[in-house]
Amino acid sequence: MTNDPIVDEVRRIRQEYAAKFDYNVRAMAQDLQKRRKEYADRLVTFPPKPVRRKKTV
Repeated sequence: MTNDPIVDEVRRIRQEYAAKFDYNVRAMAQDLQKRRKEYADRLVTFPPKPVRRKKTV
């Protein structure tokens, strides 16, 4: 299996981010919520997709 440099970079950044919060998931979630509010104007949102119902026979 070959290493993809983009995947490697994403994994490295993810590892650094987790280490910054001592791998505390709650602290990371709080930080992400704060960033979400701080950068709300940069986020892209899409309308929800319609629910597809299975056809019954």
